[in-house]
Amino acid sequence: MDQINIHEAKTNLSRLIAAVESGAEREIIIARNGRPAAKLTAVDTPARRQIKFGVARGKFNLPDDFDADNDYIAKLFNGEADD
Repeated sequence: MDQINIHEAKTNLSRLIAAVESGAEREIIIARNGRPAAKLTAVDTPARRQIKFGVARGKFNLPDDFDADNDYIAKLFNGEADD
């Protein structure tokens, strides 16, 4: 698709965006009165970073009694703790 007029672009905007997003069209030129006025292209977005699980494995150790105060902490959140 080389060039389309503004009326056609307004009528088919969703379809045109899908075409450049998918790579079916590299760019679409929008013309006013037969003269190029704008260019529709896809935005280059960086790839999402992958979450790496286990990156800190072996960097620290949890104590055996790590969860020992869970009941007390739950009472604190509920306003039931005795001071």
